[in-house]
Order: sequence, then C-alpha cells, then structure tokens
Amino acid sequence: MSIIRSYVIPFLILIVFLVAMVAVSARIWLPSDMMAPAPIDGEDLAMAGNFLLASFSV
Repeated sequence: MSIIRSYVIPFLILIVFLVAMVAVSARIWLPSDMMAPAPIDGEDLAMAGNFLLASFSV
C-alpha cells in the first residue's frame, strides 16, 4: 500500500497535470480562425434560453 501512495498516485497526478497543460497550450498551434470561440447563431441561443426557462420553472 505504501508503494501506491509513494509512487503511483504522485505519478498519476503528474500525468493528469501534463495532459491538462498540453490540452490548454495546444491553442498556440491552432489556425487563427479556430482560436476564436464558437459562433452562436439564433437557433442555439433560443435553445439555450428554453433550457434555462425550463430549469428555473421548477
């Protein structure tokens, strides 16, 4: 049990941190048009509004 606590868990934490860092920094290599947030059209906005109304009408 002490091997898991001493070696395995810190290694897993390090791997999760490195994967998250690579995912966040991957935006550097994206084309400039893909770096912007996704556009929201009227249909998506209406669907989000309906969802919010339904969730608060309880």
